[in-house]
This record gives sequence, structure tokens and C-alpha cells, in this order.
Amino acid sequence: MLILLDIDGVMVPASNWKRPEFESDGFPRFSRKATNSLQRIISETGAGILLTTSHKSNYLIREWINIFSTRGVKNVTIKKLNKNTSHLNRREEVMRWVANSSVKEFVIIDDDKILNSLPSRLKSRLVQPSATVGLNEELADSAIKILNSSRRRLAI
Repeated sequence: MLILLDIDGVMVPASNWKRPEFESDGFPRFSRKATNSLQRIISETGAGILLTTSHKSNYLIREWINIFSTRGVKNVTIKKLNKNTSHLNRREEVMRWVANSSVKEFVIIDDDKILNSLPSRLKSRLVQPSATVGLNEELADSAIKILNSSRRRLAI
């Protein structure tokens, strides 16, 4: 079970008038609301994280684990999509991952509007925060529902 997770606009809400705050590790601070929401999804479903963010290749997995842990997201497995050497857009990256993955229980949490053009079977797994708000409790409820319903479908 995986959360395909973007960072900018999801964990770090965008603001036109203010630069994001940074932690001592040099990476932007996650919003408290997004952190609590993500931790709740992980705690209630046991899902791991698959990073889809454009930052994914900037850090090793152990560094990502530290980045998330420093910000309050703990006890989670973190993986990342391969480096985007083909310069695919997010939709294409997700489609490639789905085509090559055996994972059937997943949710996509991403503010990228290009994901609205995903095929309906994948778009039904999309939770799309507003880039200026980020992940929140209501969206966490949706993500949990998607993950739990995919688990039930596979059990039948």
C-alpha cells in the first residue's frame, strides 16, 4: 500500500507573497496541518510513501527518511520514483509507474493539474490539494477511504 506523494503544494503549501521557511537540513518546513494529515493516513492504513516530487532525486532514501522524521512523519517506508531522465510530466511518470508496478493499493496525493487527465481508473485514486492550502484532514479522509476501498476490493 503506497501514497504517491508530491511535496510542493501538498506538504509545503505555496505562497506568492512569502518564501517557505526552511529547517536546519536546508529543506522547506512542512505545514503542521499537512504533517498531521499525512501521519494519520500512514497510521490508519500502514501505507508507505513513494515520492513523485520533482525533488525526489535530490536526496538519498536515508536523507528523505531524516527529512520526514525531522518534520514529524515517523515510522514510514519511503521509496521514490526513478530519476526523470526522459523529462516526463507528472501524469506520464505516474502512468509509467502504474504500468510497471505490481502495487494495486495506492493513492496519489498531488496538486499538479495535469493529473486531471489521468484515465478514470487512476483519477479515482487522486487526492488533489489546493497548492496554497496543501494536505488537510478532509483530504486525508479521502485518501484513507481510497486506500481502504482498494484493500477491500483486493480481498474479494
